[in-house]
Amino acid sequence: MTETDPRALLLVFVVALGVTAVARRFSVSAPLLLVVVGLGVSFVPGVPSVPLDPDLVLFLVLPPLLYSAALESSTLRLRENLRRISQLAVGLVVFTTAVVGVAAWLLVPGLPFASALVLGAVVAPPDAVAAASIGRRLGLQRRIMTILEGESLLNDATALTLFRVLLAVALATTTVGTGATILAGLEEFALAAVGGVAIGAAAGWLLHRLRMALHDGVLESSVGLLVPFAIYLLAEELHTSGVLAVVVAGLYLGHKAPEAGYATRLQDQAVWKALDTLLEALVFALIGLQLRIVVDGLGDDAGRILLVSLALLGVTILARFAWVYPTIYLPRLLPTVRRRRPAVSWRVPFVISWAGMRGVVTLAAAFAIPHGGDTGPAMPGYNVVVFAAFVITVGTLLLQGLTLPTLIRRLHVRDKGAQRDVLDEAQVKQAAAEAALHRLDEMSDDSTPTHVTEQLRTWAQHRANEPWERLGRPDEEIGEAPSVVFNRLRRGMLSAERETFVRFRDMGRIDESILRDMLRGLDYEEAMLDR
Repeated sequence: MTETDPRALLLVFVVALGVTAVARRFSVSAPLLLVVVGLGVSFVPGVPSVPLDPDLVLFLVLPPLLYSAALESSTLRLRENLRRISQLAVGLVVFTTAVVGVAAWLLVPGLPFASALVLGAVVAPPDAVAAASIGRRLGLQRRIMTILEGESLLNDATALTLFRVLLAVALATTTVGTGATILAGLEEFALAAVGGVAIGAAAGWLLHRLRMALHDGVLESSVGLLVPFAIYLLAEELHTSGVLAVVVAGLYLGHKAPEAGYATRLQDQAVWKALDTLLEALVFALIGLQLRIVVDGLGDDAGRILLVSLALLGVTILARFAWVYPTIYLPRLLPTVRRRRPAVSWRVPFVISWAGMRGVVTLAAAFAIPHGGDTGPAMPGYNVVVFAAFVITVGTLLLQGLTLPTLIRRLHVRDKGAQRDVLDEAQVKQAAAEAALHRLDEMSDDSTPTHVTEQLRTWAQHRANEPWERLGRPDEEIGEAPSVVFNRLRRGMLSAERETFVRFRDMGRIDESILRDMLRGLDYEEAMLDR
């Protein structure tokens, strides 16, 4: 495989961001559109080949994406659904590996069983980026979103560790017994899981203490950018799971984020959202661009391998259904389980089963398989495994990704708890306002100007009233709620202030640095209005 040309990679970045902008403009799933564009561009004459570098994905792309997702995840909701998430992130990965491996071994003459299992491990982990983007846009039920996001945080660790173990078996020489290799692999699997969790927890604890000691938002955000790479590298050097370490550290730091300063939180959100957009655009564009590369490696047997790959695509999709439905409904045969857990509509497991799109981790693992030459001895059946992994990745992205929005609408699994969320927000904001006013009374004395305390009381009550106004009351007059009027008028005032600052800069009355400082204050206030 040739090395990636930096100029070609830069071009991919630029085009991918342009496609993402178009997708957002027309409310289309950006990951799916990027894959389609990549597939179409891959055979355009003159377009340079951009091979997917597994080291680029597994070290420079995967850790920050997982870390960012972990920062935004709810530790409490993940804990509530840990049993279901574990069944998918561990049990389903192992089940898919076995089912797809056996099917590939039966369908491909001459493919060693160990190589077939490697293919199973490669295609086992779904990538929830596309599913999550669709689910958020359509308002998928919160519990389903939590399960899918939790699965995507943990299943890569299971699949990549299993992949390394099975690849070692497939490449084992005759001097090493297969049984001994599998036993060593199981020990490696256990060490990777336990060690990854321990390293992630320790790193998260230390980094939180460091963050609290710095008291510098810019420096804290700069350190945060290095965190996923440093933790991943440390864990991998210690032969544990870098993926698990990054996820655990991200969950801990995300849970502790309210203790950090406001500047750090604002900057972290902006930095990670921008980085996520950039990396997701790159990886989904690269998926589509691999078509020409994998086809060139097939030779004259392309037609038969394509049919086999399509059959394995069907097996991969059905395997998820075959696991999800029994794990949900079989325990309900026990009376104690039926009494303790409410019944689950068949629609929920159907959406969970259909949202099993594969992504860049699958292709990165496939391209990491030794194919001869400088990479070491080739794994038997390398070309078949890589092409089948590509077909399953693109097939699930397009087939399931394009139909998932319709499925969510037809099955009526959108979140109907928006009104309940606003009620919860109103209640907690009312309690917070009462606490704030109580603190104001404690801090005020006879020397405190009355107009200052009255202004603060009005502001606290305004923040408390806003969610109640959104809920709406029958006795209210029809028209704009007071909070909406306040925001609209205050935005107009901020716009006038900003125009004045710029005009004085243009007149030479104030320096550029003074303008930036004053604009920053207006920006913070406008961000609060637009929260």
